[in-house]
Amino acid sequence: MKGQWLDRARGFGLAVVFLWFFLGGLAHFVFTEAEVRIVPPYIPWPRAAVLISGFFELLGAAALLFRRTRPAAGFGLFTLTICVTPVHVYMLQHADLFSIPYWALVARLPLQLGLLALIAWSTFPKFRR
Repeated sequence: MKGQWLDRARGFGLAVVFLWFFLGGLAHFVFTEAEVRIVPPYIPWPRAAVLISGFFELLGAAALLFRRTRPAAGFGLFTLTICVTPVHVYMLQHADLFSIPYWALVARLPLQLGLLALIAWSTFPKFRR
């Protein structure tokens, strides 16, 4: 009974991770200019950074759908999430440049940690035992 509940919870977590990166990846292509505006000025070629990261979000989301590629997808999405954290920190440091409530920018960082934990828990084989 406990194992079934845990499997369902992990399945739900996996669905959340999939939707997060699938919708986020689409946003990189649908709302490219908005995404480019949040890239810190010290990152070169912001448009390319947005499109490349969007591509990898979509690739990672697609790879989550298959058991065989799920651990690699989890590792890639975990790494990508860490790599985009400077964007969130930049937005928090320069909140006046963005039309996002300050509380939402503050909340994003702990949410980022929760997302990392959810990725690891739902995709890394070591955490599935």
